Amino acid sequence: QVEQREDKRPQLSDLRESGTIEQDSDVVMFIFRESYYLERMEPIKKLEESDEKHNERTSRWQELCEKAHNTAEVIIAKQRHGPIGTIKTHFESSYTRFSNLNVKDYDNIME
Repeated sequence: QVEQREDKRPQLSDLRESGTIEQDSDVVMFIFRESYYLERMEPIKKLEESDEKHNERTSRWQELCEKAHNTAEVIIAKQRHGPIGTIKTHFESSYTRFSNLNVKDYDNIME
C-alpha cells in the first residue's frame, strides 16, 4: 500500500494484512526516512522536455534530497496509554544511529 501512495509515511492501516498486530499492540511506532524514497525518484528527462525544464526539476529534487538527508521521523501511530505524534530526529545511516536534531536542522526541515 505504501508504494502506491504519494505520501509514503506508514500508517496503521498498513498493518491490517498482518494479522492482529494493530489491534493487539499497546504501542505501534514507525520509522520514516523521506530520503529513502527521494533517492529512488531521480528525475529522468522526458521525451519532449527541454534541458532547462529538466535541469529545473533536477535542481528541485536535489534541494529536497539535501533537506531530507540525515533526518528521520519516528511516528508513534498508536499508544494505548499516551499521546501519538511524530518526532523528527537526526539519522546517521552509516551507523543506523538516531539522535536529537540540532535547532538549525529542525528549522531547515520545517520550511
